[in-house]
Amino acid sequence: MQPLTGFRDFLPPACAERNYIFSKWRETARGYGFVEFDGPLLEELDLYKKKSGDEIVRQLYEFVDKGGRPVALRPEMTPTLARIVAAEHRQFRKPLKWFSIPQVFRYERPQRGRLREHFQLNCDIVGEESPEADTELIALAIDVVRAFGFTSRDFVVRISDREFWTELLKLEKVPPERWEETLQTIDKSEREPREKTQERLGKLAGPVFEIFEKGGESAKLNKIIENLRMRGLGDFATIDVRIVRGLAYYTGVVFEVFDRGGKFRAIAGGGRYDQLIAQLSDNAISLPALGFAIGDVVLGEMIRSNPAAREQMERIFASERAVEIYVVIAKEDQREHAIAMMQQLRDRGYRVDYSLGEAKVARQFRLAEQTGARFAIVFGDEWPHVGLKDLATAKQESIAHDKVLARLASISA
Repeated sequence: MQPLTGFRDFLPPACAERNYIFSKWRETARGYGFVEFDGPLLEELDLYKKKSGDEIVRQLYEFVDKGGRPVALRPEMTPTLARIVAAEHRQFRKPLKWFSIPQVFRYERPQRGRLREHFQLNCDIVGEESPEADTELIALAIDVVRAFGFTSRDFVVRISDREFWTELLKLEKVPPERWEETLQTIDKSEREPREKTQERLGKLAGPVFEIFEKGGESAKLNKIIENLRMRGLGDFATIDVRIVRGLAYYTGVVFEVFDRGGKFRAIAGGGRYDQLIAQLSDNAISLPALGFAIGDVVLGEMIRSNPAAREQMERIFASERAVEIYVVIAKEDQREHAIAMMQQLRDRGYRVDYSLGEAKVARQFRLAEQTGARFAIVFGDEWPHVGLKDLATAKQESIAHDKVLARLASISA
């Protein structure tokens, strides 16, 4: 049997890649003062039907549980965050700077860069309306991608403002009930034939394509770009009003991250959702908020396709995967002593492996090399002495078993 379409098994190499990505995500987010949180994988269906927009709702994995409650697997994390903050925000000093690494699920057609499940890093700032927060979040998104070895030659952040488009809709007297559909059409315009976009927009197509061609001026966005320049990150960002973001709850500055070569889907995206917490709390609480997400599928493809990023990942793989010490049991009557030594080594934090079953010495040394071990400790005829062999140089010394730990410490110092 195979996994369901759009789902993945994580064999050791894939699991190592996933853990590498998670590690870089956590390290970078914490460097910006963010703290980690999590929420349930399963939520009430209404949480998404009310707040995520029609496109997400159509992609939900939803069912009625044994208690008769309509529920859904989370397709994104922002509604869960908003629900938590609406209920628990009094416990925490503002602004909140939280991140999470959820697995999310959407029933859509699997294709390159998109599956029916993936993991993503979510970073959100809640309770801060200053434009500085927008820049801080975009800078974090840039540094998250940079952490994998990418430079400004590899990717760019395209920044826009949803208010730019909502003002146009007001000017053109588009009914509010059509805003979400219209904004989604504008958001998809780069990925669909021009004729299809024109057909969907109708009389609005002219003003929209005129804006596409001329661009848009925004003092707010210019200030963000200038702030990024002050941080030395100006080369990573540009203003691009074609970015709209398809989710219904975005209200202000929005952005997406793309590879420069145009080979991949958007790597990351986010923006302001200042009204979502108020909506979820029936206007009992109003807190400005903004956030972004970056998924593991497109990022993984991008890492594997970039020599520098792939080399960095593989170098870290090698250092983390390698066993430090392999215990060779040359005489089976020494197994008891060997096991005792292994436990002492592991108690001190060494990564240690050995042959679980009886094996010829030559095979054990081959296994030691395959694990990447630096040293082999050989238990043979010389007890209470053992052999300590440097597998890189092939030099071996005889040493009393009770001196091994001190000797290893002196070599490593």
